[in-house]
Amino acid sequence: MSVLEIIIGAVVLLISVVLIIICMMQEQKPQNATAALTGASNDSFYDKNRGRTKEARLKKITFICSVAFFVLILFMDIVMPLLTK
Repeated sequence: MSVLEIIIGAVVLLISVVLIIICMMQEQKPQNATAALTGASNDSFYDKNRGRTKEARLKKITFICSVAFFVLILFMDIVMPLLTK
C-alpha cells in the first residue's frame, strides 16, 4: 500500500464519518397524508428564508461531502490502479 492510498483512505473515512454525523443532525420532515393529498404548502416567512437556516447549511455541507466522497471513491477505484502499475 502506498502513502497516497493511505492518505486518500483516511480522507474517505473522515468524510464518511462527517456525512453520518451531518445526516443524523438533520431534522426529519413529517409527511402529512392530508397535505400530500390536498397539495397544501407552507408559504411562511420561515420557508421563504430557508436558505439561511441551520437546515440549509447542513444540506449544503451534506451535498459537498457526498460529492467529495463520490469523487474520491471513483479516483481510488479507477485512477489508483493505473498509477500503481
